[in-house]
Amino acid sequence: MSTKDKHALKEVIKTPEKQNDTVTWNLDSVLLRTFLLVTCIKMLLIPTYHSTDFEVHRNWLAITYNLPLKEWYLNAQSMWTLDYPPLFAWFEYCLSQVAVFFDPEMVKVENLNYLSSNTVYFQRGSVILADLMFAYGVRKTGRIFFKSTNSNVVFMLLSLCNIGLLIVDHIHFQYNGFLLGILLVSMANVSMISEQMSILQGAAWFAVLLNLKHLYVYVAPAYIVWLLRSYCLNSGKFFKRIFMLSLIVLTILAVSFGPFATQLPQVISRLFPFKRGLVHSYWAANGWALYIGVEKVLSVIWRHLGWLKDVKSAVMTGGLVQEQVFLILPTPTPLVTFLLTFLAILPVLWCLYCKKQYMNSKYFVRCIVLCALGSFMFSWHVHEKAILTAIIPLCVLAAIDEEDARTFIILSSAGHTAILPLLYPDNLSLLKIILSLTYMFASITVLMNHHGRPLLRLHEWLYVIPLPLVTIYETVLHKLLFADRLPFLPLAFTSIYCAIGITYCWILYYCMYLRVNVHTDEKTTVSKLRRQRMKDKRS
Repeated sequence: MSTKDKHALKEVIKTPEKQNDTVTWNLDSVLLRTFLLVTCIKMLLIPTYHSTDFEVHRNWLAITYNLPLKEWYLNAQSMWTLDYPPLFAWFEYCLSQVAVFFDPEMVKVENLNYLSSNTVYFQRGSVILADLMFAYGVRKTGRIFFKSTNSNVVFMLLSLCNIGLLIVDHIHFQYNGFLLGILLVSMANVSMISEQMSILQGAAWFAVLLNLKHLYVYVAPAYIVWLLRSYCLNSGKFFKRIFMLSLIVLTILAVSFGPFATQLPQVISRLFPFKRGLVHSYWAANGWALYIGVEKVLSVIWRHLGWLKDVKSAVMTGGLVQEQVFLILPTPTPLVTFLLTFLAILPVLWCLYCKKQYMNSKYFVRCIVLCALGSFMFSWHVHEKAILTAIIPLCVLAAIDEEDARTFIILSSAGHTAILPLLYPDNLSLLKIILSLTYMFASITVLMNHHGRPLLRLHEWLYVIPLPLVTIYETVLHKLLFADRLPFLPLAFTSIYCAIGITYCWILYYCMYLRVNVHTDEKTTVSKLRRQRMKDKRS
C-alpha cells in the first residue's frame, strides 16, 4: 500500500470528534427534510387498518392511568395484559396523562376495544412523535460512524425511509422506531472508545432500552463483551470501570423494577410467557419456519404411506398462539431454543473478545447484527417484526462496506417481504406491493450507485427478484387458484421462502465476519478511494 493510500485510509477510518460546521448543517438539513417527508407519509396512513396491538396499547394507557401501581401487572380484565418491562409501563403512563384530554373514554379500563376518531389520532400521533428519538439516533450514529457525507446521506435514507418500520409502526401499530432509536444512540455512544463519558452514557441508554423492551436482551451479549474488552480491560482500571458500569445498570434496574419488588414473580411471568408456543400465529421467517416446513412435508408423506392416521392435519398451521406437538420431528423446548441461540452467537462473541483486529466499532455493529440474527433464527416464539433489530443496525454498515451492503439488500428484501402479511385486509394489497417495490428498488439503486458496482451475485439476484411475486401470490393469486381452501398456505409459503433468504444472509454474514480481517478492510477502503478519485476526475 502506498504512503498516499495509507494517509487517505487513515483519514477515512478515524472517528471524527467534530465535523465542519457547514457539512454538519447540510447533513442536518437533509435529515430534517427526509424526516418531514416521511412524517407526511405517516400522517396519510393514519386512517388505515391497525392491528390488535392498537387495542393492546390503548388498554395499557387505561391500566396505567386508572389503577394503582400494585395492580398494573395483575389486571387481567382484558386479554391484552401489560407484558412489557416497567419503564415502558411508565412510558404508557406519561402518554395517558395527555390521552385523557383527547378522549376521557380512551383511558377507562372497562372500555374494551374502544375506538374513536380522537383515540386513533392520539395513538397514531404518539408513534409519530416518538419517532423523533429514531431521528435523533440516526443523527447521532451518522456523526460517529461516517467521515463521508455521501455515506451519511445513504444511511439516513436507508433508515429513515425504512419500509419495515413504516408498516409495523404506522399501519400495524407499534413503537419500534422509538426503541430502535435508543439502540442507535447507545450503539453510537459506546463506539467512542476514547471518550469515557460517552461510553457510560451509551451503557445507560442500553440499560434503559432493556427496561423498555426486554427482548433486546438478545443483543446484550455484544454490549457486554465490547464494554469489557474495549473499556474495562484496556485501561488498567478494571475494577473501577466495571464498578461504574454495574452501578449504572443496577441503578436503572432498581428505578424500573423497584416499585414492583413485591410482585416480581408476576412481572417476570408476564415478560416471559413460555406457554405461547414455539411460533407466533404465523411463522416468523426463521429456522423454525424451515423446520416446520420439513415437518409438514414429512407428515404428508407419512400419511400417504399410511404411517399416520387420525391425526390433526393443521398442526402448526391453525394460526393459534399455543404450545404444539410435532408429529414426526422432535418437538423443540424453550431450553433447546435457548441453547441453539447461545451456540449461534458464541463464535462472534469469542472473536470480538479475543482477537485484537476485531476491536473496532465496525465489528461491534456486526456483532450486534449477528446476535440479533442468531436470536431471530432460533429463539422461542419469535415475532416476524424482530427482523428489524438486525436490519436497522445493518443500515449503518451498508453505507460503508460493499459486503455489508450486499447482505443488507438480501436481508431487508426478504425481511420486509415476510412482514407484509401483517397487512392482511384486501384493500391494503396494492399499498403494500407498492411500498415493498419502492423501497427494494430504491435501496438497491442507492447502494449500487454509492459503492460504484453491482453488489449481488447471479444466484442472489435470482432469489431477490421474485420476492414481489411472493407478495402478489399471498394477496391475489392464492384466492384465485384455491378460493377458501388451504387458508394458511400463503403465510406458510411467504415465511418459508423468506426464511431461505434470511438463513442465507445469516450464514453469509457469519462467514464474512469470521474471515474478514483488517487488511481486507484496508484493501476494500483503498479500492473505494481510488474509484472515488477516478469519478472526481471525470466530473
